[in-house]
Formats: sequence, C-alpha cells, structure tokens
Amino acid sequence: MQSKRSRLDQFLAKRLQQPKKAIRLILLAGRVQLDGVICKDMDRQIDEFTHICFDEKTLQNNRKQYYMLHKPVGVVSATIDDIHQTALSLLRGVDLDLMHIAGRLDLNSTGLLLITNDSKWSQALMAPETKVSKQYLVTLENPIDESYISAFNEGMYFDYEDSTTLPAQLIIVSDFQARVTLQEGKYHQIKRMFGRFRNPVVALHRESIGNLVLDKALVPGHFRHLTDSEINLTQT
Repeated sequence: MQSKRSRLDQFLAKRLQQPKKAIRLILLAGRVQLDGVICKDMDRQIDEFTHICFDEKTLQNNRKQYYMLHKPVGVVSATIDDIHQTALSLLRGVDLDLMHIAGRLDLNSTGLLLITNDSKWSQALMAPETKVSKQYLVTLENPIDESYISAFNEGMYFDYEDSTTLPAQLIIVSDFQARVTLQEGKYHQIKRMFGRFRNPVVALHRESIGNLVLDKALVPGHFRHLTDSEINLTQT
C-alpha cells in the first residue's frame, strides 16, 4: 500500500468543497495549520498522518497504529472477502481506515500477521531488497531427513517465476516438523519447496518476522498493539 501523499491545496479543495482560488486566499489568511504551525504554501506536500486544522477545526488527525495478530486457520489475509472471514475483521474496536496487512498468510496457514496503517513502515518491512527474514514451523505428512537441509540452502528453481529461490535455512525439529527461515516470499514458496520431495505440508505456522516474535500469550484470533521496541525490531 502506497503512502497517500498529495498537495495541501488539493486536499483542502476537496475537503472544503472550494475552488483553488478560494483555497489560496484561505491559506494566505493564515487559517490553516499543519502539525500546529500556520502554513501558507499551496504546494506543501502532506500525507495521511499530517495533522491539518482549518479555523482551529481538525480536518485530519490520523495516528499511526501497529498490531500483531495470531491468525487462525480459515481466515484470509484480506480486507474484504465474500466467502471467508478476514484478518481485519478480527481487530474488533479498531478504526480500520487505512489499515492493511504487512506480509500475508494463506487461508490454512497460522501465526504472526502484522497489521498497520503506516504504509512506509510496511513497505520497508516487506520490500524484497530489505531481505527481512520470516520464520515458520512446518508440519509435514511424511518424515524428513538431512537431504532437505542442503536442498533448501542451495535454492530451488521455479519455472513459474523463472527464478531460483534465495538460500533458506531448514532446521529439523522432529521426524515430521522443520523450522524454515526465508528472506523472500514467492507464491506458496514453502509448500512448493517441500513439494519437490513429494512431501505435502500439513500445517504452516509463522513464528516471527525479522526479530519480532509472535506473542505466545496471544491465542488464535486475538491481537494486541505492538510496543515501540517491537516496531523498531522489525527493521533491525
């Protein structure tokens, strides 16, 4: 989701239902404040978090919000869906305006979802070039062995994208479970990688994004605010 940057005069013209000529006079009269300071510049760039007042009446005062959600099975990582319950619908009591998901999980996957209205933060977090790691606990239908470790580390070529996956770390937890860490997120990547071994994924649970770990106290379907330190953890 892109940051909603625009010019101040365009925002005011739309919000006040006034022509640009009238907006110019309003600004020159010192009737508009941006973040508590009078602004007379029609060309000033604003975004969704600029605090804008006109004649001491607030026109925009969005606050940055960050949540972690323990996504359960059967919930889609979407804002709207005609069939399934959406992840955003689980954020009861939260103003969902501008909210979006940073890093999706498919319908039957569980675990850490990050939801925010700060598009700059989510873009920095999920952009491929930042290579933020994501860790998953994977349960398989068939036993796994040491050969999986080297295959994941070497990368696998996918015809659909005409590209080879980045090296991925695989740690064997038990005969039927592995912990996989990726720095990318190709379409159904983990399932497709295990598919090379003809070993279906039974359950996929995301444990962390970057250094931010899913709160073990959060039961499936529950959410909470991120702390300031957690917000910064995702970018270290």
